[in-house]
Amino acid sequence: MHDQAVPSSPQTSSPPRAVSARDSGLPPPRHMGAVNWRGMWELYLKEVRRFWKVFFQTVASPVITSLMFLLMMVFAFGRGSTEVAGYPFEDFLVPGLIIMTMIQNAFANTSSSILVSKVQGNIVDVLMPPLSALELTISWTLGGLTRGVAVGLVSAAVMYIFAHIHLHSLGMVIFHGIAGCLFMSMMGVIAAVWAEKFDHMALVNNFIVMPLTFLSGTFYTVDRLPAWAQFLAHYNPFFYNIDGFRYGFLGHETVSPMIGVGVLTGLNVVMFALTYGLIKSGYKLKS
Repeated sequence: MHDQAVPSSPQTSSPPRAVSARDSGLPPPRHMGAVNWRGMWELYLKEVRRFWKVFFQTVASPVITSLMFLLMMVFAFGRGSTEVAGYPFEDFLVPGLIIMTMIQNAFANTSSSILVSKVQGNIVDVLMPPLSALELTISWTLGGLTRGVAVGLVSAAVMYIFAHIHLHSLGMVIFHGIAGCLFMSMMGVIAAVWAEKFDHMALVNNFIVMPLTFLSGTFYTVDRLPAWAQFLAHYNPFFYNIDGFRYGFLGHETVSPMIGVGVLTGLNVVMFALTYGLIKSGYKLKS
């Protein structure tokens, strides 16, 4: 009698075991939370490294330009022979030249960074990562602020060789330096988002930024102007920035320092809302 073959029971296949991130050698997913702090920090570092790698072009060059302004004006009017607001002319010039250089470079940093990315077509590298409009606004703005502060510190160190730098109120110097750079940094973001080519940016720089900074009391006191020119100067936001910054060094002001603090604070709040709204809308960024 032959043994009957016993049917083999079908083997039950167990589901594949999930491979953990530790076993695969891959980093575990990162929980970002409400704010992508790491992404903001990396974008900020990108903006700082961008201008720092070309230090002689982005920091040293504007410092040399402002120094040439100082020496030219001093030699033209005579060193030590002319006083403005009770100070030698070169001492009076230094604060205005420092803050003018700071705000112009804060504007240049954000405007050039965004516009170059748009023209080259790699702006998508910034828009695709999980960064919100608020995080983009903060990172870009702080990048411009950092360049402006770096240029200001180097300018002060170099100009100290040729003029005496006074200090009346360190708090006012810090406030107006930061507030002015923030304002212009956000203005650079708005201009770069609007611009489609470098000619558009040159238009903004040559017909808005440069005239307003040069006509805001950098090389003179506004009270020397005719009445109608003084009236117009009080509608120039850069006037309050330069006047308050100079007050921090010399203690000389054309308007009350607290008025300047209020004006700049309000302008920065408005500018931040405009910048954030523009980036959030995707205007000329995502189209």
